[in-house]
Amino acid sequence: MTDLTFEIAQRKDSLLILEYIKKLADYEKRLDEVVATESDIEKWVFDEKQAEVIFALLDGEVIGFALYFLSFSTYIGNVNMHLEDLFIEVEHRGKGYGKALLKELAKIVIDRGYGRMEWTCLSWNKPSIEFYHSIGSERKDWELFHFKGDALERFAKSTL
Repeated sequence: MTDLTFEIAQRKDSLLILEYIKKLADYEKRLDEVVATESDIEKWVFDEKQAEVIFALLDGEVIGFALYFLSFSTYIGNVNMHLEDLFIEVEHRGKGYGKALLKELAKIVIDRGYGRMEWTCLSWNKPSIEFYHSIGSERKDWELFHFKGDALERFAKSTL
């Protein structure tokens, strides 16, 4: 795996980042939910610095990516790397590249002094869940909730 390298994304990569977001969404059967644009990526990743992206390259060709941002844990009093997206091209799966990308992210967490690394996984994605367990991560008992669109607007405008 000596031909696998990693590269932090730059503004010029905004469209490529969006393409990988769409590839992941397609795999997750949620492509219709992607409304992000190249301009959104430029603004939030590069202008506002709310997320970072790292690419996995095999012989100089991008074969995967990870997008992450910081959250804060009141329990440990430190920031966490929240891994939002991780995707390796189908033809490159099962060769250790996803694990290598996760290891690179773990090194960033350690080098920067963050408290932990965390992510979510779709409950139906058994291969990924088994993989995450095999590398020593633990499953927590939280359920993910979110508001968006009309539901968010209705709640924000509701009376107490």
